[in-house]
Amino acid sequence: MSLLHEHGFPNVLFHQLDVQDLQSIEGLANFIQTRFGKLDILVNNAGASGVVVDEEGLRALNIDPASWLSGKATDMVQGVIKTTYEKAKECLDTNYYGVKNLTRALLPLLQRSTSGGRIVNVSSIRGELWRIPDEELRKELADVENLSEEKIDGFVEKFLDDLRNDELEVKGWSKMLPAYSVSKAMLNAYTRVVAKTHLNMCINCVHPGYVDTDLNWHTGTMTLEEGAQGSVMLALLPQGGPTGCYFDRTQVAQF
Repeated sequence: MSLLHEHGFPNVLFHQLDVQDLQSIEGLANFIQTRFGKLDILVNNAGASGVVVDEEGLRALNIDPASWLSGKATDMVQGVIKTTYEKAKECLDTNYYGVKNLTRALLPLLQRSTSGGRIVNVSSIRGELWRIPDEELRKELADVENLSEEKIDGFVEKFLDDLRNDELEVKGWSKMLPAYSVSKAMLNAYTRVVAKTHLNMCINCVHPGYVDTDLNWHTGTMTLEEGAQGSVMLALLPQGGPTGCYFDRTQVAQF
């Protein structure tokens, strides 16, 4: 934060937040309520990978970015990237349930925004529907009219049950970063559900691009500034802008 102050942003404030902790979420909501009485923009960017990684072994594979993005690296990385139940649960509690719980706590403040609230959920190409092997699940997630939070929660719990029973592949779940992929697919679905019920806001999800971060073990090729472009654009949408959409960086894309 001191670095931001040094760069000419003296009004930037910091508040502790653990999206897996309901008391921490409540503490942030109370802070915003007391300090500002409203909230204009919420960017949900907390993330967990859902896997245990042998980083040295991963670097030794020297996988090119195109193979990562296309999914061609899926079989190559199975020996160095392992999904455990504990890591998968942490991933879903952060990337999906964490976003839901935080958004629920902050929605009353967003509704007080005089400019119309903005919610940006940072997603991933891993959550795009065409990547889900199970055709029935793809259809249900694409059926926006019949989507609900309860239905999405059910998909998440089914995934965890199948993982516990070592049945992910036979039940049609993604083989590449399965928990992360599911968390982002469900986050996209949740974004559409919330957008349907809060028509006065702009609520969207965005794939930021293949950014060089700790989350992808620095295999990404884009800078943080490049990765922020989509989120910033969506956070600053004018009233009447798109809502309930998925963006690949700054362009509307197919869920």
